[in-house]
Amino acid sequence: MNIDDLQVYKLSMELSEKIWGNVGTWKYFEKDTLGKQLVRAADSIAANLSEGYGRYSFKENQHFCYYSRGSLYETRCWLAKAFSRKLITEDEYCAFNKEIDVLGVKLNNYIKTIGHTT
Repeated sequence: MNIDDLQVYKLSMELSEKIWGNVGTWKYFEKDTLGKQLVRAADSIAANLSEGYGRYSFKENQHFCYYSRGSLYETRCWLAKAFSRKLITEDEYCAFNKEIDVLGVKLNNYIKTIGHTT
């Protein structure tokens, strides 16, 4: 199995690309402050999944998945700030949050399966 085969990884990559595209349309100040933080948090979800997966240790993989989950919640926080500062629309905010909800469930389920055999 490859990291690219994991649905949770694919979804995290898709989310970060959507956020990147959205932030790219913002004015300089907004991009340089809130935008950079939001993109870094979203990118960190997949990056931590990758790092943990590459460690080939169940315990270390799980550890990095916890970091990934933290980045997921951080992304939600930055999106809330972007919405309250009128940088994203209500529709965009709701759509991003739905994706985060789905990703959160998948990530929690992945964490539960690490180290378990069938």
